Amino acid sequence: MQKPLVMTVLGKDRTGLVESLASLVAEHGGNWLESRMCRLGGEFAGILRVHVPADRLAALTKSVERLHERGLMVTMRPDEAHATPAGQHLMSLELVGHDRPGIVRQLTAALASRGVNVEEFSTECVSAPMSGETLFKAEARLLVPETCDPQKLRDDLEKIAADMMVDLRIASVS
Repeated sequence: MQKPLVMTVLGKDRTGLVESLASLVAEHGGNWLESRMCRLGGEFAGILRVHVPADRLAALTKSVERLHERGLMVTMRPDEAHATPAGQHLMSLELVGHDRPGIVRQLTAALASRGVNVEEFSTECVSAPMSGETLFKAEARLLVPETCDPQKLRDDLEKIAADMMVDLRIASVS
């Protein structure tokens, strides 16, 4: 029997870090299913989903504890994946504009006020092609409840975009 797990990883970035995790999962008969990982500043952060044979879980847990001695914090939790509830639908959001404090707060406050769950969220600051000014970019995958009027959500977000003078695209995901 396979045990589904979600693991989070945090530590100083270094060569071979992901390989050491992959080796650890493989050594315990696990299957690496999906992950999101990146380096921000000098830190490495990741989240991954794996299946491990139930009879190997204790050994994997012990091996993960040894990673703490090497400066890598790893947590493991049971994967309690749930299907998208009926009546909810996915939307994508993209935002690009001049960087300034408060963009994420305003955006997420509008989403939360409508009961929208942020499924995925990534942001970055990049140099504008011609001017070299700093641009803020955000991409999100949103789970919108059936109680939320998509047009009212769109109106809320477009008002924020106009106030912040950023470009915004929001669309339903099929």
